[in-house]
Amino acid sequence: MEIITIETPALGDRSYVLVSGDEAAVIDPQRHIDRVEAVLARRGVRLSHVFETHLHNDYVTGGLELARRAGAAYVLAADDDVAYDHIGACDGDEFTVGDLVVRAAHTPGHTPTHLSYVVVEDGQPVAAFTGGSMLFGTVGRTDLISAEATEDLTRAQFQSVRRLSDELPGEVEVHPTHGFGSFCSSASSSGSEASTIGHERQSNLALTIDDEDAFVEKLLSGLIAYPRYHAHMAPINRAGPADVDLSAPEPVDPVEIRRRIHAGEWVVDLRTRTAFARGHLAGTVNLEVGDSFATYLGWVLRWGTPVTLVGDTAEQVAEGQRQMVRIGIDRPAGAADGGIDAWSTGGELRSYRTATFAELVDARDEDGVVVLDVRRDDEWAEGRIGGAVHIPLHDLEARIDEIPDGELWVHCASGYRASIAASLLDRAGRAVVVIDDEWAAAAKHVTLGVSSA
Repeated sequence: MEIITIETPALGDRSYVLVSGDEAAVIDPQRHIDRVEAVLARRGVRLSHVFETHLHNDYVTGGLELARRAGAAYVLAADDDVAYDHIGACDGDEFTVGDLVVRAAHTPGHTPTHLSYVVVEDGQPVAAFTGGSMLFGTVGRTDLISAEATEDLTRAQFQSVRRLSDELPGEVEVHPTHGFGSFCSSASSSGSEASTIGHERQSNLALTIDDEDAFVEKLLSGLIAYPRYHAHMAPINRAGPADVDLSAPEPVDPVEIRRRIHAGEWVVDLRTRTAFARGHLAGTVNLEVGDSFATYLGWVLRWGTPVTLVGDTAEQVAEGQRQMVRIGIDRPAGAADGGIDAWSTGGELRSYRTATFAELVDARDEDGVVVLDVRRDDEWAEGRIGGAVHIPLHDLEARIDEIPDGELWVHCASGYRASIAASLLDRAGRAVVVIDDEWAAAAKHVTLGVSSA
């Protein structure tokens, strides 16, 4: 048996390829199935099964397309109501992959129909693919279905993780899908790269809190905000995603770019936040391509708004496009590359300052300076700059009118979210300065307050 992990740090998730002899199975594949196909080709194995632990809330699955292309069986929970052919698995159902047996176990909590898959070799359980059930040190969050279902799902999650612990030997490897920065995790995971049932018995939230009511209270009190685009993922996965099309977007000239901005569409500048601050086309929004790109685009964009990508190079645009399909934005409305000189011709150019927390000290003595904190509510509660205005990034566009007049010094925890916020504020005509600095530096230069709650 061999298990190959395919990581997607941008979303904090993992997919897995399980190999036995000349056959393989894939668990929870993300949409870029070329990565999976490359693993299969290198090992010279045939894909027999694609297993989904649940209908995903944080990304569009690649499972349906992968199964079709490979002629593999596509396995989902039998109670999942989907619009395409598949094999419905129930608790205890078994599937053969090479010399291995893969056994489905109903582990509700993250979703009502959630399955884990236990791998049995020579009659002994050796690994468990736990999806959004048992994570490293914690569990998958339970509030993504509905507010009304959250408490019941949380109690189910407690029992599901305990079932895995009770039924599986301590040496069984644990392979979750979520928990590596994913917002589908209920809390920060342990940071481990690997774990076993035995290790989880000593460290997992659901196994170290013995009282179910106490577990429910602890879990629900620790849930943080999650990206708005999550609401659209399960419906897409239920209906059946289209095959991925990564062909080059339609080229867009400067006149058309300006027309789209005036029409209220989003023209997303993929360049670095420092390059954007130095000079950008008025009305563009800055989301620097990187691990957080798709998450925050999906969080701040009004769903369905056309997106045109602009950047320095065709490769930069292609990477933005590749990340967008992970969250169901299948095609950009258009694109332009070649740098700002190529696609800003005839348009208004704007700029704003970048600064550090050290520079904020002197600036706060000036009249009209407003400190705007765009971190999440949980981050704000843990510590904040005294006198700062707090509006989380994902609420900013709807609450711009609440921000006092003055020069806005915008910060987050690293500068990435602040740069997005600054571009939105600049687009709205506000004077901004981006604090492009790490939050750890703030305490050295300014007085921090904490929540009194």
